[in-house]
Amino acid sequence: MTEAFLRIDSLGHSFGELEVLRDISFEAEPGEIVALLGPSGSGKTTLLRSIAGFESPQRGTIEVEGREVTKLPPAQRGFGMVFQSYALFPHLDVGANVRFGLEAQGAAPETIASRVAEVLELVEMKGFEARKVSEISGGQQQRVALARALAPSPSLLMLDEPLSNLDPALRERTRRELREALKAIGITTLLVTHEQEEAFDLGDRVALLHEGRLEQIGSARQLYQEPTSLFVAEFVGRSSRLAGSVCEGGVEVRCAEQRVVWDCWSPEALDRGATVAVVVRPEALELSDRGEHVLRGRIVGERYLGAAQWIRIDLGGAEIEVELEGAVAPPSGDVAVAPRRSGLRPFAFAASGS
Repeated sequence: MTEAFLRIDSLGHSFGELEVLRDISFEAEPGEIVALLGPSGSGKTTLLRSIAGFESPQRGTIEVEGREVTKLPPAQRGFGMVFQSYALFPHLDVGANVRFGLEAQGAAPETIASRVAEVLELVEMKGFEARKVSEISGGQQQRVALARALAPSPSLLMLDEPLSNLDPALRERTRRELREALKAIGITTLLVTHEQEEAFDLGDRVALLHEGRLEQIGSARQLYQEPTSLFVAEFVGRSSRLAGSVCEGGVEVRCAEQRVVWDCWSPEALDRGATVAVVVRPEALELSDRGEHVLRGRIVGERYLGAAQWIRIDLGGAEIEVELEGAVAPPSGDVAVAPRRSGLRPFAFAASGS
């Protein structure tokens, strides 16, 4: 088993009476990219700043390669940081921005020149050394900020919403280029984002935070297909929630006067008769009129995004969303819906977790 490069153990931090980090523990392997994902106020930026040394957590420890750095100031940790605003020096050209950290370290001029050329080529900005920061695009500024962070050869790289200033089309292309660059370097990386797609695309694993707690950490596939809590199931991807109770053979789903039994997946054993929240993804459902597993309702809306389309169905006591396969025209009026015969199943969580 690979030895952990970064180890966070029971990290806790409060601002006055507001507890923003609650016993956070996780590890990152050498060269791994871990995306910190969560809604506003979940604690992800405070966690990143605590690891960087810009915040002083009251509890827990931070270790890098077996060395505790919890109390060290930022300059003594040897980490690289790319801020959301990039924090480039507008009065300096690209080359001077990238040289800044190396000059602060007192590196020899020949070493600085060689390293600047190396990292600018890595981020595909070779030849831009004399350009003013104001003369390059947002995507190019992001690359310069990354090159500046990488130039001093940090042991750990941290990115705070690194692509938030880019337009959607440029953001998608830059995500791919950024991941390729980080993997080519082999540097352990933590990045903060509130964009699920960005976290899934960039991270080898995703750490999902909620109200200062680490709800789940795992691959994008694990978070999507095997959520460990109701919050994870509803935060990740698209979903609908129904009420139910555990019965023989599955979960009895209740909606107005309708009662059907569905086969559900749950991360924990559920006692018979227990009240549960049933979370179902749109692609786990199909329009079907087959037997006892069917819920009936009326289509009240649709959403078309080219590669995918969804219809919204009013069941009388709740609404659910169903993904349509292919480029078929959406139906209208009354329909019947049931779980697909194969693939992703609905999830069931104890109602106390709601």
